[in-house]
Amino acid sequence: MDSAPASTVSLAPNPPPQQPAEASGISRFEWLDLDPLTKRKAENEEASLPSAEAVTEAVVSAGDPWEAVLETEGNSGSSSPPSEVKASLSVRSQPRRASAGAAVTRSHSLNIPGTSSQHKPNNQDKGKGRGVTKRAALEDEEAQNLEVVTFCEDVATLRSRFPHDDVSTNPGYVLSPVIAQKDGGGDSGFTVKVSIEISESQQPVTFTCDVSSPVELLISQTLCWIHDDLDQVDFSSYLLKVCGQEEVLQNKHSLGSHEYVQNCRKWESEIRLQLLSHSTMRRDLARVVSPTGQDDPSVNLSFQTFIYFFCRSGTQYKTVDRVVQTVKNLCCALDEVETQAITDAVKRLRRSVNLPRTRSPEVVLYTKLIFVVFCFSYEKYYLMCALTHNGKNLFKPVQSKKVGTYKSFFYHIKWDELINFPIAVALLPLESILSLSLFGVLNQNASGSPDSNKQRKAVELLGKVSMPHCCGKKSGQLKTRQRNKLSLSPNTYIPSLSPLYLRSISRLKRADHQLLWDQRQYCRRDHPSSLPKVLASAPSWDWASMAHIHSLLHHWPPLAPVTALELLDSKFADTEVRSVAVSWIEKSTDDELADYLPQLVQALKFECHLKNSLVMFLLSRAQGNIYIAHQLYWLLKDAVQDPAWGRRYERVLGALLCLCGGRLRAELEKQTHLVTLLGSVAERVRQAGGSTRQVALQESLENVQNFFHRNSCRLPLSPSLVACSFFNSNAVPLKLALVNADPLGEEINVMFKVGEDLRQDMLALQMIRIMDRIWLQEGLDLRIVNFKCISTGKDKGMVELVPSSDTLRKIQVEYGVTGSFKDKPLAEWLRKYNPAEDEYEKASENFIYSCAGCCVATYVLGICDRHNDNIMLRSTGHMFHIDFGKFLGHAQMFGSFKRDRAPFVLTSDMAYVINGGERPTSRFQLFVDLCSQAYNLIRKHSGLFLNLLSLMTSSGLPELTGSQDLKYVYDALQPHNTDAEATIFFTRLIESSLGSVATKFNFFIHNLAQLRFTGLPANDEPILSFSPKTYTLKQEGRIIHASIFSFQKRYNPDKHYTYVVRILREGQNEPQFVFRTFDEFQELHNKLTILFPLWKLPSFPNKMVLGRTHIKDVAAKRKVELNNYVHNLMRSSTEVTQCDLIYTFFHPIARDDKTEDPPPLSPASGRVEGEVKLSVSYRNSTLFIMVMHIRDLVSEDGTDPNPYVKTYLLPDPHKTSKRKTKISRKTRNPTFNEMLVYSGYSKETLGLRELQLSVLSAESLRENYYLGGITLRLKDFDLSKETWCFHIVFTTWEPGFGNGP
Repeated sequence: MDSAPASTVSLAPNPPPQQPAEASGISRFEWLDLDPLTKRKAENEEASLPSAEAVTEAVVSAGDPWEAVLETEGNSGSSSPPSEVKASLSVRSQPRRASAGAAVTRSHSLNIPGTSSQHKPNNQDKGKGRGVTKRAALEDEEAQNLEVVTFCEDVATLRSRFPHDDVSTNPGYVLSPVIAQKDGGGDSGFTVKVSIEISESQQPVTFTCDVSSPVELLISQTLCWIHDDLDQVDFSSYLLKVCGQEEVLQNKHSLGSHEYVQNCRKWESEIRLQLLSHSTMRRDLARVVSPTGQDDPSVNLSFQTFIYFFCRSGTQYKTVDRVVQTVKNLCCALDEVETQAITDAVKRLRRSVNLPRTRSPEVVLYTKLIFVVFCFSYEKYYLMCALTHNGKNLFKPVQSKKVGTYKSFFYHIKWDELINFPIAVALLPLESILSLSLFGVLNQNASGSPDSNKQRKAVELLGKVSMPHCCGKKSGQLKTRQRNKLSLSPNTYIPSLSPLYLRSISRLKRADHQLLWDQRQYCRRDHPSSLPKVLASAPSWDWASMAHIHSLLHHWPPLAPVTALELLDSKFADTEVRSVAVSWIEKSTDDELADYLPQLVQALKFECHLKNSLVMFLLSRAQGNIYIAHQLYWLLKDAVQDPAWGRRYERVLGALLCLCGGRLRAELEKQTHLVTLLGSVAERVRQAGGSTRQVALQESLENVQNFFHRNSCRLPLSPSLVACSFFNSNAVPLKLALVNADPLGEEINVMFKVGEDLRQDMLALQMIRIMDRIWLQEGLDLRIVNFKCISTGKDKGMVELVPSSDTLRKIQVEYGVTGSFKDKPLAEWLRKYNPAEDEYEKASENFIYSCAGCCVATYVLGICDRHNDNIMLRSTGHMFHIDFGKFLGHAQMFGSFKRDRAPFVLTSDMAYVINGGERPTSRFQLFVDLCSQAYNLIRKHSGLFLNLLSLMTSSGLPELTGSQDLKYVYDALQPHNTDAEATIFFTRLIESSLGSVATKFNFFIHNLAQLRFTGLPANDEPILSFSPKTYTLKQEGRIIHASIFSFQKRYNPDKHYTYVVRILREGQNEPQFVFRTFDEFQELHNKLTILFPLWKLPSFPNKMVLGRTHIKDVAAKRKVELNNYVHNLMRSSTEVTQCDLIYTFFHPIARDDKTEDPPPLSPASGRVEGEVKLSVSYRNSTLFIMVMHIRDLVSEDGTDPNPYVKTYLLPDPHKTSKRKTKISRKTRNPTFNEMLVYSGYSKETLGLRELQLSVLSAESLRENYYLGGITLRLKDFDLSKETWCFHIVFTTWEPGFGNGP
């Protein structure tokens, strides 16, 4: 069984033969090369193994190590493994003769010939220890090997389905991902500018086209520039490649559906493509014909090596650890004999690699259920035996008696106990699991302290092992008289195996399950998506029930691929159920499949056999799509570290590498080598001291530079990103600016992390990416920033860096350490990079949409530890989150309090950007509507997210281990609420987050923790918050005179005064005028004091003003004070007056060319119209009126009112139908999102009623006054469905008309 932690199989293959390889028959699976982790060795390693190279060279001369055993297929065609292999892979029950000849190395193992079933070893073979015969005790190991043989047959069949000359399944290049959008994403008629490079022209071809245009149309339009006679041109022979990326657009899809084009539109960057023909397009990853004339990869590999590679691991420590464990297994098999020479050799081996020792117990499951435990300090031991199926116990677990140990050469323990389960084997479900857990009662004398004795009385779980019923002995008896051995040693650790189950969230009670099963035919007809729940409710999975369950399954309507994912959970162990689920998932496209690959890789754990539908499906998709193969490689590469399932993943990874072709294997090998180099660099820099880090970085990067000198390399983040060198780097964390191998592309910025588990970041980013796809498919583009992240091994990985972005902390601290408490930093930072008004409006719009997406995504996923250093803002206005170390509601604790007190991060400076100022506007209502719409769209797919997270509970993530973690997401999604109720719920969350002071205080504490005195920013950073660049005296010309000329009142974004500065420069006859605010003058003064701490600078006017600040009298007074300040400043020393800070401050910016803003319009007399947004629905004899927003309210005196809504159902002489909303304070654009409920009314009664809606302003010192209202006839509404976004125009009273009713 591949899931066993360590069986009695020998981990070393037989010694290599001394005769030529041609002398032996060759197994028909020799093409299958399955060394998944250790392919090409370093040059110094290869030089140290001359004998191995000699043997390899004797067989074949090949440049690719995967073809080191390239041979023609033998004639035997035997499908069973050679007997000598089976013997060599098993621990003999009798002492084995020592093998003569050279020691086995990796290169030796690559050349072990297969032996056909007719081949008989000669005497020479016997003399060299290769002619060991089979024994009856090895039948179980043979059965396991036969399963591998069957897997080989399927892989061989799969390879034949993908010939090398089929371009559709072997393109050799990466296809650009496609994201389908509903109705084109609302882009019908939307045009974009496209620039296409062609080899026949030095200048690119530029034109505009509709985003819904197929790529084929773009190709034909471009070819019009090259060919006069298009009748002679085959359009299908041309491709459009993305400039800067090794990927091509898909000809059959529309231009706007490609992820690359959507990103270009998101960043407002140019769409740059390159026209290439199939003959000129690089197909450097395609499978090709091997020298033998067969489809690559037809590398012949003996069955011995096949098994040997499966037992190999990828790291030096695991390899040595397995060698040590193999020695221990051999000692146990040889009647517990351990000589002093063996002990000393193991110690020397450990010291040579500094392998850490552990005192954790380890458990090994042998074929006859023999446990070997290496541990001291236990007084008693007992076994807990359980039979499980679909993650549930079939019977109450049985406990053995507690026994102690006795000592011979080793410590032993023997039960001699018969354990029975009251069921016939024939009645067991086929995929039943026998689980055995070994417990130890701690020795109370292990410590001399009385207190520690009390603490050590508890029972400890030493380990678990499991064995599928179908893999048991052929006798079919499930009762074992056990001769169990306990060998005690504290030096070695083998990870324990857990039973194949996990607890998924389920709120169904037993009665609910019974009801579902009884109504299964109704569910099949009307609710086909309920199949997983129906199957989970089956009363029995025994042999008698299987025919009916399978019949129900095959007559069930096909499920959507995302729904069928749930059937791959551990709750469904039946092979037929899982096969049908895979057949439904096969309908998904490659781009859709890529989104769910991590979960499908995890689902491989729940398969009972190595040969299964899921693994063949994944391998077949990887054959036809390089992106799938690339992602699958890194997921499997990371999964082989799983202590329980590493061997299975190694086998699948080996099969993938065999099928993908020599070119892609070589590329993946280069990536692995690059990751190893970057990991060593990052680790060395991380361990170096602060002052020596830069030196350590430069020294370590020499190896990386040498790597790029030899070749270019695709990045693990994406196979379409190819780097050939690097510009520069930062020390901690390791950030690299890589040179794009495509001269038409831009640099690639990545970060390589060590010491952090990036698997959780990968999962969080995957969930956000899937949310974004759901929104896009429904026509909602929230401008989500999706960046790539990949785990490349234990606690290391690579992250894509988003250009032109800064953390909120970096933005806020430009206004001091208390900048997080101010409202304007984000808005002014965006205005600095978007000085034109239309640019700023676009950046603000991007902020509103992306902020809404972030709020919904972080709330649903429970992203915690949110501070202003892991929230970033791009200069284009897109906000996004990074660093997902805490999620699913696992908040960072600050003492006994949660650090994250608000539902999500929404602060007043974000609201300032959303509103366009301090006052609430209709833009905030748009933000609330976007949040509500996005939240409800995700709620419709609640099952998908719960299933995806449930499949990851066995991945080893510390914060996703079971149903208690999934409960957070279930509660956050509110799956049982209506859309209206969910809208109200999320609106209250917005109010709670915006009103939370804890978030700003958290930001402030983080500012203090990160505070460093760094003076002015670096040269590549702006030195003033409102100026995007730095300017010098040489660029601008010397300033002769500067003074405050006048001041003006401005209203954008809020009412304020700006001061007109008159500047006269040397050589200019006409003065310049620039506009600066009082706060900007203060920023100049503060930074001058930092830059010139020893210079005497003029004093700055006091900012504190009694009473109102933005009035004309205060502005006039400040004009005089600022004029004196500027006059004295320009008379300071030359170092001050000629510094870059001064000339940057007085440099004209875009707003200096604007005319004075017009004042806002005052309320005109007469009737003014406003809008109210309602949602009307009816169910269960109840009318629901949801008051959402009101826009453009006007009060009597022109001030901001305190509005609320009051409704009546007329006629109502006694006014019993009065309903009211809460009061919104000081706003003309209130958002309520409150439900007003009228119960006990029939539709007929409501058809005779009218809804009277009034808007009033609540006043504390006078009577509430009427703002406006409207009366609606309910018979005009279709009460059979919910009416959303219904705008009603109502009429307000004239200002000064008087109080309303």
